[in-house]
Amino acid sequence: MRGISMAKITKRTVDASAPDPARRYYVWDDRITGFGLLVLPSGVKSYIYRYRTAEGRERRATIGKHGEWTADQARERADQMRQARKEGRDPLDEKATARAALTVNDVLDRYLASARFLEKAPSTQAIDRGRIERHLRPLLGRSFVDRLRPEDVRRALADITAGKTAAKVKTKKRGLARVTGGATTARDTIGLLRAILNWAVSEDLAAGNPAAAVKLPSAGRRETFLEGKDDYARLFKTLDRMQAEKRLRAPVAEAIRVIALTGARRGEIAGLTWGQVDLKAGRLVIPPAGHKSGRRTGKPRVIELPAAAQAIIARQPGGEPGDYVFPPAPSGQGRRARKAGTVAEKPAGPVDLSHPWRTIRVEAELPEGIGLHGLRHSLASHMAMAGAQAAEIQAAMGHATIAMSARYVHWATDAQRKLAERAASVALAGLAKASGDDSADVVSLPGAGK
Repeated sequence: MRGISMAKITKRTVDASAPDPARRYYVWDDRITGFGLLVLPSGVKSYIYRYRTAEGRERRATIGKHGEWTADQARERADQMRQARKEGRDPLDEKATARAALTVNDVLDRYLASARFLEKAPSTQAIDRGRIERHLRPLLGRSFVDRLRPEDVRRALADITAGKTAAKVKTKKRGLARVTGGATTARDTIGLLRAILNWAVSEDLAAGNPAAAVKLPSAGRRETFLEGKDDYARLFKTLDRMQAEKRLRAPVAEAIRVIALTGARRGEIAGLTWGQVDLKAGRLVIPPAGHKSGRRTGKPRVIELPAAAQAIIARQPGGEPGDYVFPPAPSGQGRRARKAGTVAEKPAGPVDLSHPWRTIRVEAELPEGIGLHGLRHSLASHMAMAGAQAAEIQAAMGHATIAMSARYVHWATDAQRKLAERAASVALAGLAKASGDDSADVVSLPGAGK
């Protein structure tokens, strides 16, 4: 373990403190005795305050991780701890006392105001809020966070699964939302609680994470996708027909065509603006705030366009850099507004693709349950079937981690193996018949069809 005395811990000092793959080390501040930076081999950097109690016992308090705390904020907190020590108080004991009074509701409130929550996409924030307000608060909100036990979390998991938090909730947008339970809702809600409590531990708001000891039900394998050219043909013919019959606005049909051809996320295409289009280079450049992993990495996502997708975008009317490529209907052109004879002049936000998709899916006779994200799964699956490696799929699809891409490669390998086994079983049956066994049928091979 090595310590380095610095004139002052600043953002520049922190940024310059590169991780040592062989060991952890400390960078100490010489303005505030005991204030330091812990640098782990993993690259995680945390602000700490080290001191001695009145009895001479050495203690170390973790202030927080760099990124969640700035150097200036950590310095201010260390100074507060130093002042408490001068007054004969133990900063860690005070933290434990304050923490013991925190309820789950208090932790949820702080999470909703945290940078961890606010850096998420607005759609993800809305989902988190729904799970918090409609499931976690009613079941666990009044419990003291440091008294929360794994059995309390298991009980909440069972209650959500059984539908005990199901309700009808008034909303601003649509008037009424139906809150359901079930295994999927329960798994996702307790998964969120687990993540929030991990965050709370890192912020010293909780001593431990009881949700980490709770086994969540399996998510199952989500493999619904468009299997071949016939599925795609029905989709594109349905889009053409509905658009020709004026049952589908052209921007909606065109946006869905682009999603099917590129595997882009719904939000990336629904919110696509002309400033993000580079037809000369044949690509879209989505800024960090406009795609899922960008909020974490700070990097734009480049979507390479096949010729057919380029042609679709090129035939759109065009506009200013901030205008939508696939504009939504003006906000006043809903059914109620038309009855009232009122029409808004400007669109309210990105084009709505989810509601039209439900009708499109049924009329195109696509697999039940496949959503617009299923078009993304479809393209990734076919890339894997064509022999693409995980890194290639990650680059094309903009996956946050290579593990997400690798699952398509594993699935494709398994699917190809099963096809080979079925084909071989037919060949073996033919071989048996050629040998004079006329009763032979298709021979089942070990693992075939499993």
